[in-house]
Amino acid sequence: MSIGEKIKRLRLANDMTQEELADRCELTKGYISQLERDLTSPSISTLQDILECLGSSLQEFFSDEEDEQVVFRDNDFFVKEMPEEGYTIHWIVPNSINRAMEPILVEIQPGCSVTEDDPHHGEEFGMVLSGSIQLILGKERMRLKKGDCFYFKPDRNHSIKNSGRSVARVLWISSPPSF
Repeated sequence: MSIGEKIKRLRLANDMTQEELADRCELTKGYISQLERDLTSPSISTLQDILECLGSSLQEFFSDEEDEQVVFRDNDFFVKEMPEEGYTIHWIVPNSINRAMEPILVEIQPGCSVTEDDPHHGEEFGMVLSGSIQLILGKERMRLKKGDCFYFKPDRNHSIKNSGRSVARVLWISSPPSF
């Protein structure tokens, strides 16, 4: 990625216009525009000033870290099989513990349940992709089938159970991460 593209991405991530960035760095809007289009190159001290205004540093800017992964495929998933309990969890976004949401794919054998989770802060959403489940939320029990969704604040014990005759698959998202 070019210097100009990186500066523009940082500027937009900071919700700043070219004019706002220019004012903060005591530069012109035209100069910032030329930088972002790679029509000119900044001196080290000018780049340092720009990055400081954008909340970054030369070290961070030129680090070899790859851009954040956006697309995830089967080979990215981390799978935890719980054969004795009768379910498998697929963490479909690696390192989601460092993110705002944690999506998992749960496969539950007929008659089996996911280990009950204690109350915690946040929100949970799920969608039944195949089969049917029973959502257990405190003392309530709700039956869901393929295509049905659930959404709740996990302020009481909760779990899901496969109440059908075939494997149930559920996309389950917790925010903040809690799986």
